[in-house]
Amino acid sequence: MTPSDRRYAETHEWVKIEDGIAVVGISDYAQEALGDITFIELPETNHTVAQEEECGVVESVKAASDILAPLDGNIVEVNETLDDTPELVNEDAYGDGWIFKMADFSQEQFEELMDAAEYESTHDDDDA
Repeated sequence: MTPSDRRYAETHEWVKIEDGIAVVGISDYAQEALGDITFIELPETNHTVAQEEECGVVESVKAASDILAPLDGNIVEVNETLDDTPELVNEDAYGDGWIFKMADFSQEQFEELMDAAEYESTHDDDDA
């Protein structure tokens, strides 16, 4: 089930706003497609990124996939737990498996991202 309390990018990143901070991770669909995650290259903190800019990498037994910034903003925190336990993204993509947090982000871009129903409809055909 795709949580409805966040927005989704076409590139499978999710964004949830908590206390004025944008929390970013990858969707359950994305982690499932990647398979067992073995390493996550986290972005630099105190670094401003543009929407769709590469800011990290998720590596799995199957492939490596870029993490793209879903919004313009400043990366203020990364989930350092993922350095030692990248599999948290497989186990809890929408919770403890978050990847980074952003401040000074574009609220307008957030509103333009897909809601859960739109996001699910983009890959319904893949499940057939």
